[in-house]
Amino acid sequence: MNAKTIFAVVLITLGIVVLAYSGLSFTTPGKPIEFLGMHIATTDSHFIPPAVGALALVGGIVLLLVKPKSV
Repeated sequence: MNAKTIFAVVLITLGIVVLAYSGLSFTTPGKPIEFLGMHIATTDSHFIPPAVGALALVGGIVLLLVKPKSV
C-alpha cells in the first residue's frame, strides 16, 4: 500500500464515523483563569459537522479512484 491509498482509507473511515454519529463533538482544555486567588479550569467545545464527514468520504473515494497520469 502506498501513502495515497492509506490516506484515502483514513479519510473514508473518518468520513463514515462522522456521518454515523451525525457529527462529532469533543472538548479540549481551555485557558485557565486566576480570579481572586482561585484557579478555575475551563474547557473549549468543538463540533465537526456531518458535512465535513461527507467531504472526507467523497475525497477518500476520489483518491482511490483517480489513477496517476503516466508521462
